[in-house]
Amino acid sequence: MFNPFKKISLLSLLAIGAITANAQKTTPLFDGKTLNGWKKVAGTAPYVVEDNMIVGTMMKGTPNSFLITEKEYGDFILELDVKLEGADSNTGVQTRSHYDPNGNKGKGLVFGRQMEIDPTKRAWTGGIYDEARRLWLYPLELNPTAKTAYKQEEFNHFRIECIGNEMKTWVNGIPVAYVIDTLDKSGVIGLQVHSIGDNSTNEGKKVYFKNINIQTENLKSKPFPKDFYLVNLTANELSKPELANGYKLLFDGKTNNGWVGAYKSVFPAKGWVINDGLLSVLPSDGGESTNGGDIVTKEQFSAFDLSFEFKLTEGANSGVKYFVTLSENNKGSAIGLEYQVLDDEKHPDAKLGKDGNRTLASLYDLMTADKKLGSKRGIGVWNRGRVVVYPDNRVEHYLNGIKVLEYVRGSEAFKTLVAGSKYKDWQNFGQAKQGHILLQDHGDKVSFRSIKIKKL
Repeated sequence: MFNPFKKISLLSLLAIGAITANAQKTTPLFDGKTLNGWKKVAGTAPYVVEDNMIVGTMMKGTPNSFLITEKEYGDFILELDVKLEGADSNTGVQTRSHYDPNGNKGKGLVFGRQMEIDPTKRAWTGGIYDEARRLWLYPLELNPTAKTAYKQEEFNHFRIECIGNEMKTWVNGIPVAYVIDTLDKSGVIGLQVHSIGDNSTNEGKKVYFKNINIQTENLKSKPFPKDFYLVNLTANELSKPELANGYKLLFDGKTNNGWVGAYKSVFPAKGWVINDGLLSVLPSDGGESTNGGDIVTKEQFSAFDLSFEFKLTEGANSGVKYFVTLSENNKGSAIGLEYQVLDDEKHPDAKLGKDGNRTLASLYDLMTADKKLGSKRGIGVWNRGRVVVYPDNRVEHYLNGIKVLEYVRGSEAFKTLVAGSKYKDWQNFGQAKQGHILLQDHGDKVSFRSIKIKKL
């Protein structure tokens, strides 16, 4: 017997299936036979087509070589499989990138965000690097559990989302990196053969790319874990994921709300200025708290995840202190554990203390920051600082996403460091249950922005 409702139901299911298929439609960027739609730029490493794969070969004496799309892309989801030969080699996938034929002394220069493929012991595969521009945006020091996602000498599956101002990466289905950026609404996609310099060990080794597919319409982002640490490069703004994760701004970009002078009840009348979204301490005589003086948060914190951006002027000195109790009533800068903010090259304090423990990102006068793996930036550009204090008193310092030191407050090792420092006479230094966050006036111009905190 004819049942019209069953027919309608079947047609509806077919329609839904068609809509779903259209929503997930992907387009191959590689036809499996030719390099049509691509062009080789910058270095001279060769790219050929073999067995439905694009194969790049490493060679000595050439800078980074790229195979880039002739077309530019804005919002997209890109998926591909990559196999890299060698345990100390490197490659990557460029997204929304650009090519300057006159760059690198006329050899050509590709720049822009890259998803890293890194088989070395560092294991930063899936991290986000800004090729030939801002360097590391999301190293895997920020997500160390994802370091095991990559499989050596095998095809690995990668997913890259560039939707709006967000870039996310996955390696073999594992979420790896998440950056919210202010640059590059569109650009080319590129495949890299990394320079090997004069390293004959990697001469002739290959990188294989296959199943390169892109989706540009009806995009739906895959969710990341709620508590995932992301890098938001939008000044003085919190994203929806950050708000949901419990972050709040300590500086709103416009006012001094939430801040007062150290040992004062109001914000300093001079020595600090808020302009163009920056909170800046003004230069005076290079002395400690001799102009406007330090400023501190009204609120106190115990366990927390604190992020901030800072920009140094030449020869400048400042610092970000935490667990500042203001109980000492001392002269000069208020007492607390300090994330050092310093021009290591031009300020004399870098050569004082012990073994560099007064240099940039160090725990001032106590522990030296291990500024490795490209963590340091130049003077006059923005650096990203981070201090994480866990409920069990473990503390970590980061510089531009890279962990540069860790210690445990109140441990015997910590007490030994304090006993040999300028803080030896302060009882229970650095062991308070809670304290203020402090920005230091050391008489030099330093600017801060994007100061945000999450209680742990």
